[in-house]
Amino acid sequence: MAALRAGDAGTAFARLSLLKEGAPGIPAPWLLIAQAAERLGDDAEAEVALAHYLKDEPRHLGALLMMAALKVRGGDERAAQTFYRTALGAATQPGATIAPVLVPMLRAGEAFLAASTTRFSAHLEAAVDATGLADGVAGARIRQAIDLLLGRSDLFVQQPSMFYFPGLAQRSFFERDEFAWLASIEAAVPAMRAEASAAMAAHTGFEPYVRSSPDRPPPANPLRDDPNWSAFHLWQGGLPVADNAARCPATMAALDHAPIPVIAGRSPMAIYSLLTPGTHIQPHHGLLNTRLICHVPLIAPAGCGLRVGAETRTWRPGETLIFDDSFEHEAWNRGTEARVVLLFEIWRPELTATERAALTDLFEAIDRYQGVAIDAG
Repeated sequence: MAALRAGDAGTAFARLSLLKEGAPGIPAPWLLIAQAAERLGDDAEAEVALAHYLKDEPRHLGALLMMAALKVRGGDERAAQTFYRTALGAATQPGATIAPVLVPMLRAGEAFLAASTTRFSAHLEAAVDATGLADGVAGARIRQAIDLLLGRSDLFVQQPSMFYFPGLAQRSFFERDEFAWLASIEAAVPAMRAEASAAMAAHTGFEPYVRSSPDRPPPANPLRDDPNWSAFHLWQGGLPVADNAARCPATMAALDHAPIPVIAGRSPMAIYSLLTPGTHIQPHHGLLNTRLICHVPLIAPAGCGLRVGAETRTWRPGETLIFDDSFEHEAWNRGTEARVVLLFEIWRPELTATERAALTDLFEAIDRYQGVAIDAG
């Protein structure tokens, strides 16, 4: 050890190697052997010694960083990534102490991982381009898979707050061209926009989307009873809201084209959803994964957005967004005027007629027993 401190790596390595088999009461000094070998430029011997040491101390930060650096020099990028990731994980554990001498090594590891991820990403992008699937729905799904693989995106799955139906595709957004009936609704957007604008100008009919009920604990939502996120109900609890519906005949007629569930006390449901400037709907999950939510944008100012799972989209006038609200989702209006969408639910298209009928009976049975679930946003 004195020779090692004095910079005499040759003497240190020779003497430390005498203890490779250990001695009574003295374990083999593998870490010191590795340090001496590395200073001699004998990376192969250093790797062997570090492998022995890590077998007994698998999360020793210094040894992991040394091994990662050796793998880099040896051209084994994948092994280097593994050791650097393990080292960074060990460094972030609660109670971990990091010697000052290791800090530059950790920063080097972070830089190496960032650079290797960039190289790997470029390699995969080239492979996708070569398949001819770079565009369209298939290309988008492949790129999403790459983002998950590289850690550029988090994995989100359906997590409905009330009822989960197994076997449905884990898709956050659906595309407009998948629904032939949607064109008839979008054709009515100008008339529906006029009806929504008239309702806003009259200052009647809108109420907070999330409301307190004396029969339930107050919803844990910061927009509870807040008109900044408000709803103009056209259908509510399976019945038309007579006064509001009478003021919006074009919207009511357009809704006839959609495959809206008919569930006593629960559906149809359809509203104008209004979000004022500066309002943020916090991340939350919807009640069910057996439905999709449709947003037909009627007033869609710049600065507004909707995140569902890992994907964020913006509203464009007349272009419906269809999404599975059982994924974590949030919305915001960072613009200067109110955003208004026609919001309604439809059956998941994968559900058969038999399944829809059975689910209708099941939901009605649930509601008869415990009351209709309240969407608390």
